[in-house]
Amino acid sequence: MAAKPSEERHPVTAYGWAARDSSGILSPFKFSRRATGDHDVRIKILYCGICHSDLQAVKNEMDFTAYPIVPGLETVGIATEVGSKVTKVKVGEKVAVGIIVGSCGECNECVNDRDCYCPKMITAYGGTDRDGTPTYGGFSNDTVVNENFVFLFPGKLSLAGGAPLLNAGVTVYSPMRFYGLDKPGMHLGVVGVGGLGHLAVKFAKAFGAKVTVISTSPSKKDEAINVLGADSFLVSRDTEQMQAATATLDGIIDTVPVVHPIEPLLWLLKNHSKLVLVGDTMGSFELPITPLAWGRRSVASSIGGSTKETQEMLDFAAEHNVTANVEIVPMDYVNTAMERVEKSDVRYRFVIDIGNTLVPPPES
Repeated sequence: MAAKPSEERHPVTAYGWAARDSSGILSPFKFSRRATGDHDVRIKILYCGICHSDLQAVKNEMDFTAYPIVPGLETVGIATEVGSKVTKVKVGEKVAVGIIVGSCGECNECVNDRDCYCPKMITAYGGTDRDGTPTYGGFSNDTVVNENFVFLFPGKLSLAGGAPLLNAGVTVYSPMRFYGLDKPGMHLGVVGVGGLGHLAVKFAKAFGAKVTVISTSPSKKDEAINVLGADSFLVSRDTEQMQAATATLDGIIDTVPVVHPIEPLLWLLKNHSKLVLVGDTMGSFELPITPLAWGRRSVASSIGGSTKETQEMLDFAAEHNVTANVEIVPMDYVNTAMERVEKSDVRYRFVIDIGNTLVPPPES
């Protein structure tokens, strides 16, 4: 369905920052949101995380971006208005929105609580809503979302530290649960210690696992062990270290967002174990058969997580005090933050202080 022209869009004024072309440069932008429907929740946005997906989208690296685009998949705030038939949320409650703001509700994926794989899934930005208007993300002052896709944000969680859980957190939590890598006493490997990887370490430890971080950078050892709580560290380019760790891991979560050799990682797995790829590389891996066949090992993948899983993940994170390590930045720093994301120059996630730093664009 093509998006409606601007004169047919909703009259509720909103504002944020948008990219207008593949340069990816964001600047102040006025747009509109729909009125709060019977089943909708209107949210005053307080914080929004910045993820690698936002960078890919604003630069049209996946070749399907429609401009203008307002990014933001990790949105937290306060419910300011609820529709007459809403039962899930009350005005004044802390709430959150992730990547999914709509689905068909009828397909096999939806009825089995896997709406992140619904072929008609509506994304928080860059998509087309049911009424034909474009969806705009969390780099904005407010949003309005059907209550089925609004999460109750646990009071124990920091709003800023919890924001990245809406995308980065569930991206590692979901495959750990689905592939059975959530059992106490397991020995799990986590490849990469960026935005996804540092949360994978934290969730794995919360599940009761022993965790080995695997990285190309020896300099990350101290932080992986002493800050994130990993039990051990492997330098993937150190042949002796890797050989000494052969067949010691019950599973691996690989969070690296670029194509890289996976054969050395497969030899780290015990027989009948899985390497799960969650970094969106937009490329193809060379698949070595020998380590797979000799140990009946397997390579799997995953993208995001369902609405049900996301609420479960937030509740689990609150119970086990899992939050992202964040650098909070003002709205007008967003372009610099995007440049730093591209260079992996952040430990470990940027979060925009929307509530205190986003101001309306000047009147034209």
